Amino acid sequence: MKSYFRPGLLLAALVLAGCGSQQTQQKLPAGVKPVDVAATVRQKMPASVKQRDAWAQDIATAFASQKLAASEENVCSVLAVAAQESTYQSDPRVPGLSKIAWQEIYRRAGKLYVPEFVVRTALSITSPTGKSYAERLDNVKSEGELSAIFDDFINMVPLGQKLFGSLNPVRTGGPMQVSIAFAEQHTSGYPWKIDGTVRQEVFTRRGGMWFGIYHLLNYPANYSSPLYRFADFNAGWYASRNAAFQNAVSKATGVKLALDGDLVRYDTDEPGQTELAVRKLSSSLNMSDSEIHNALKKGDSLDFEKSRLYDAVYQIAEKRTGKRLAREMLPGITLESPKITRNLTTAWFAKRVDERRASCMQR
Repeated sequence: MKSYFRPGLLLAALVLAGCGSQQTQQKLPAGVKPVDVAATVRQKMPASVKQRDAWAQDIATAFASQKLAASEENVCSVLAVAAQESTYQSDPRVPGLSKIAWQEIYRRAGKLYVPEFVVRTALSITSPTGKSYAERLDNVKSEGELSAIFDDFINMVPLGQKLFGSLNPVRTGGPMQVSIAFAEQHTSGYPWKIDGTVRQEVFTRRGGMWFGIYHLLNYPANYSSPLYRFADFNAGWYASRNAAFQNAVSKATGVKLALDGDLVRYDTDEPGQTELAVRKLSSSLNMSDSEIHNALKKGDSLDFEKSRLYDAVYQIAEKRTGKRLAREMLPGITLESPKITRNLTTAWFAKRVDERRASCMQR
């Protein structure tokens, strides 16, 4: 579901890399008994999935190495995301991927005023596989194949450096469609030897699941339901918590905000709409602009909920509305990708995955 051509996803993943220090051993909720992760995977995974034992062992290794709570709900949450994103394929095929790849190349070439025929000519040379780059692009079926083509293309063709530099446009991959930038920033504790690159490891079953599980479960959050983790998986850690905070800011100030979970702008030092709205409360908060900014920068961690700003904004908003406001909310984000042909949102993704989780729990 995630797009490998979404520039915001790369930025968000790099920003969230700082959250890795939050990793702690998860505890099972009171009254919940631990399960055998591998056995539960074998039981819950559809009978049509090939190499079930290998899937079960890889997922069990991920849980153990990341010290995650071995609960049925956690196992079903992981399986639900893998089913939604790839139907349990390590490197899922993408319909029309060749066309998408060529369009992206031409788009970037156009920005540099490089004619399409020049691009075609450059890509007619033989690649390291013995086939021309153009032939490989014409027949590409999966994101892993496309990523490998671009790695060769960037490293060996002068035009590749001009068009892409060191930036491979394939941004997500593997059975859980995890951000490659996220994976590259969270290798600590990875239990297997990586012979190639982290990018290449993401397109394997074990790597794609390990990093995807890390992104889904390996951060502390005070959510009432896995639904909000699924939204965070799509929109970024704490997006659901932050969207609810933005709603409180809007109620407190009367300023209409996009409830997207982005509290500050990471691409510039200029304040974003949420920060500007919070500044309208500066006298009530008794906080300077810099204090507000520093507090909002904690929006990528659990510590934000302990900040004076967080509590004060809710107090003001709830006093004005006369009711308690939600501390979690599905972000209002429309998904954009060459692979998506329908009008889909983060809320749709989260609800769809949660339906799969519930079905898994009943099996």
